[in-house]
Amino acid sequence: MRDSGATHEVANQSPELVDFDPYAADEALRTAVQVHGASWAEERLTALGRWAGSRHARRLSERANRYPPVLHTHDARGHRIDEVEFHPAYHELLGTAISHRLADLPYVERRPGAHVARCALNHLFHNADIGVLCPVTMTFAAVPALRREQVLAAEWEPRLTSGRYDPGFVPAAGKAGSTCGMAMTEKQGGSDVRASTTVAEPLGDGAYNLTGHKWFCSAPMSDAFLTLAQTGAGPTCFFVPRFTPDGDQNAVLIQRLKDKLGNRSNASSEIEYRGTYARIVGAEGDGVRTILEMVHHTRLDTAVSAAAIMRRATLLAVHHASHRTAFQKRLVDHPAMRRTLADLALECEGATALAMRVAHAFDRAADEEQQAFARAAVAIAKFALCKRCPMLVAEALEVHGGNGYVEAGPMAALYREAPLNGIWEGTGNVMALDVLRAFRRDERALHAVVSELRRAEGADARVDAHAGRLVDRLSGGLEEADARRTALDVATALQASLLLRHRPSAVAEGFVTSRLSTGTGAAFGLLPPDIDEGEILSRALPQT
Repeated sequence: MRDSGATHEVANQSPELVDFDPYAADEALRTAVQVHGASWAEERLTALGRWAGSRHARRLSERANRYPPVLHTHDARGHRIDEVEFHPAYHELLGTAISHRLADLPYVERRPGAHVARCALNHLFHNADIGVLCPVTMTFAAVPALRREQVLAAEWEPRLTSGRYDPGFVPAAGKAGSTCGMAMTEKQGGSDVRASTTVAEPLGDGAYNLTGHKWFCSAPMSDAFLTLAQTGAGPTCFFVPRFTPDGDQNAVLIQRLKDKLGNRSNASSEIEYRGTYARIVGAEGDGVRTILEMVHHTRLDTAVSAAAIMRRATLLAVHHASHRTAFQKRLVDHPAMRRTLADLALECEGATALAMRVAHAFDRAADEEQQAFARAAVAIAKFALCKRCPMLVAEALEVHGGNGYVEAGPMAALYREAPLNGIWEGTGNVMALDVLRAFRRDERALHAVVSELRRAEGADARVDAHAGRLVDRLSGGLEEADARRTALDVATALQASLLLRHRPSAVAEGFVTSRLSTGTGAAFGLLPPDIDEGEILSRALPQT
């Protein structure tokens, strides 16, 4: 309705991107699902995708982030309660994610492609909200670590894989389903988890009391946590439930919630253990190895999340440019803008291909070569994709002009979210050094990566030459100072190999030429003039 006193009409603004099917619109993701044997999950993916792309899901996310969690340490009479209160929108978002099996699909659907299907579901959920995926990922990743302790696994795995979300703050035995968090980082240690000063005192029969402080505890409202503490044998992994076996509230004291740059719908906290009941997981002194079983799986999700954030940012940018007019033409029809958008789309193609290929290796864990590939490739993917993600989101935000920089639009929240995956579960240097360690300690990991690179041998001489130089370097002495360059070069080579085998020639040619041949991948919008931008963009256009 037009206001007769208005000085202008609202015109030439792109419509909100809601009520669309993000799975149908994502050619790269759909191709990966088909290539890696998860086509059986397409009905499930379509259903979640349509929900995540709905107006309702977007409004839930807006409310969950506008009204972030609140900590209540004590009740009105001074009793310690340590409860975190969330907006109802958060509970609906998390409940939807869990009911769609984002936290447990490979454990309940034991069939080929289950990890790929779960990662694709995770990817699609980014169109709704990102914060709730933290407890989803923690819960998913806790199961392999818990399986090192059969009694614990028998009790807790059914709770963590129930497909039901129950936010009640009561003992887990009385709940329809449970979630699991993680508390490893301490003030003095950071990534050096061996520097933990939390102490574990044995009580007998695998039970301990913990005393110490954790600087970051992910998802503090969870029903249980995996954590590290020192015993006489060294760092040891422990399982800390929110309630003791007697039904009493455990001494997990939440000191404060972190006031974070982004990821605001999700709670992160500092906690203290003061005679806190815990159960040992794995062998004494073997805690780092045990907890790395969980970290291995969470890192997969950080790589997928980076790819998904890039895809969402590109989707929003292409959508905006397809509707916004400047200088008598749609933005998308201006050559410089068209080239920039095509470059963003190429980055998404490579990111999705690499992340889903790593997920495929998790599906084939019984194959020793694929298991070795996953150990190295999950760190490679996390490093490379998390480094590119903030750059891409910044470019996509710029496409929107001033509208991209205001909180009323979607790009500001996405921009704040972009750096987090690069920090969570190991910073860039930690990831790059883990790649070197994987290659140094296990020849099978190096062989598996080289074997994957050679699957595209003969398809493009430039990729063959790059892979050959890379193999020579990997076979020689690897210096720590070169770890980042090595990880990035391996990631680029893997992406090129995957795109040559599984994507249209325009996509593969565009990626290889810009990332390997001409070296223009350092910034976006520098594609060579002979790239088929039209076909690349056609795969990125949203279907509203």
